[in-house]
Amino acid sequence: MKAICVTPDRELAVRDIPTPNTPAPGHVLIDMDACAINHGDKAFLRMPTVAGNALSLGQYDVWGASGAGHVIAVGAGVPVEYTGKQVAVYRSLDRSPESVGLWCERAHVPYTTCLILPDHVHTRDYCGSLVNVMTAYAFLEEISNAGHNGVIVTAGNSATGHALASLARSRNIPAIFLVRTAAARDALSRWGVEHVIVATEGFTDALGVLSTELGATAVFDGVGGDLLTSIAPSLPMNSTIYCYGFLGGAAPVSIQSVLVMMKNLSMKRFSNFESRTVKEQAKLIAALKTLEGVIDDPMFMTQIGKEFRRDQIELAMAYESADGSKAVVVT
Repeated sequence: MKAICVTPDRELAVRDIPTPNTPAPGHVLIDMDACAINHGDKAFLRMPTVAGNALSLGQYDVWGASGAGHVIAVGAGVPVEYTGKQVAVYRSLDRSPESVGLWCERAHVPYTTCLILPDHVHTRDYCGSLVNVMTAYAFLEEISNAGHNGVIVTAGNSATGHALASLARSRNIPAIFLVRTAAARDALSRWGVEHVIVATEGFTDALGVLSTELGATAVFDGVGGDLLTSIAPSLPMNSTIYCYGFLGGAAPVSIQSVLVMMKNLSMKRFSNFESRTVKEQAKLIAALKTLEGVIDDPMFMTQIGKEFRRDQIELAMAYESADGSKAVVVT
């Protein structure tokens, strides 16, 4: 079968690899429908040392973290309800040397990387969703356990921002979403998101008042750079900044030491792979089961910009959109 694999030079190449036909214990075989190209797929290729630690590529070095398809066979020990179901996949949730990654015709992965989709949704609409939804779920679990009552989301109109908006609302967790434009604010407002602030001149005053009022002491930061520098003085006492992404590029973050001391600010990274939700299998299975019940929320759907064939992978990786929609590799 055809697959998109990583070369030793950290390039992507379409190759012929053996088609898996018999699932190993705990694994499923999935005929893949589509795979979204997420920001991480590009970032990990640019940072090989990170990629080597973050992704276990399994057999044949097949690339890709997110996708969706139909389960055609299950191995021993896999719950029977996975048989024949359409699933969204986030391959990095569970590592296996026997796995065959997602950017191919037929994947072979542990069943704990899969979320069963309802029969009434279209598989392709969730080909990039599970990474964002699981990130939001694991993050809200972590900050709740840490005693935070509310959250500030810096990349508010991103796919993970949408997932956080839906899950925070369902858990009655106050949340503030920072966006770059009035159009992005209006888009979130149409989803019923209440607290959206456009990051233009003077926005930090409004953020300071609202974050204190709501007790939003956890910051989910997918931007970094100048934005994080700007908002730090407006954060409530005892706030923790959780660094997750770097859309702000190479711009440094600058926070005065006196601000850290006076407000008791702290900063740490957030990683799915290090969260209890993902590391502890019982919690991971429980999370997947919980998310099955809400995954058809339209806020969780993958925003598809353009579809590409496997032999167009260079064009797909180069695709950029102004609204955050994704390139999707289709079978």
